[in-house]
Amino acid sequence: MSTAPVRGTGGPDVAPARRRGRPPASESTAGDTRERIVRAAVDLFAEKGFHGTGVAEIGDRADVQRGALYYHIGSKEELLWQILHDYIQLMLVDAERIVAGADDPISKLRKLIHSHVGLIIDHRREVAIQLRDVTALSGERGAQLQELRDRVQHCWQRVLDTGHAAGLLRTNDHVVTNSVLGMLNMVTFWYRPHGGHSPAEIADILATTFLDGVVTTTDNHTKG
Repeated sequence: MSTAPVRGTGGPDVAPARRRGRPPASESTAGDTRERIVRAAVDLFAEKGFHGTGVAEIGDRADVQRGALYYHIGSKEELLWQILHDYIQLMLVDAERIVAGADDPISKLRKLIHSHVGLIIDHRREVAIQLRDVTALSGERGAQLQELRDRVQHCWQRVLDTGHAAGLLRTNDHVVTNSVLGMLNMVTFWYRPHGGHSPAEIADILATTFLDGVVTTTDNHTKG
């Protein structure tokens, strides 16, 4: 049954059921408020960790009163879920796009590395939160997030499997897949915006280093 107000009948409006603390705001304003809360949570989780951040701190940083805060987010864990889900979903979409393309496996690996490095640098706070606090997600949320991460890894594994089957790569061992993803994820801890290399240059260096170790022949694939 709809809970929308009944208007235009001559009688009083029937007010919808509301969650505790719901602010009388338009849908657009509510969306803006939630986005502000999420940005504040990203900043605080990255600075202090999920467990070291209080709900009241998030509200203060976002300039949202506590009652309204609980309406918009439900719980602190829900915020962590959205932050990590949205980031990993971006990574998955781009990885699936690359894997579905017509490039050869070595070119796909280079593109995957560039995509991964670029997204990690753009979302390095989210990556830091994931590496430190992902275990704070429990139950179904934790399982769903792990499924997304597994799908990203599967994209990489498919390319390695194809390249190995074609005789282009020395190995398709899962250890290699896990290791290269781990190496790329660590970029978030040492990258500096005003360092000596741009994100594309960093990706080139890492791609060349990785491909030099797994490609069976020396050709232009390992040189960009």
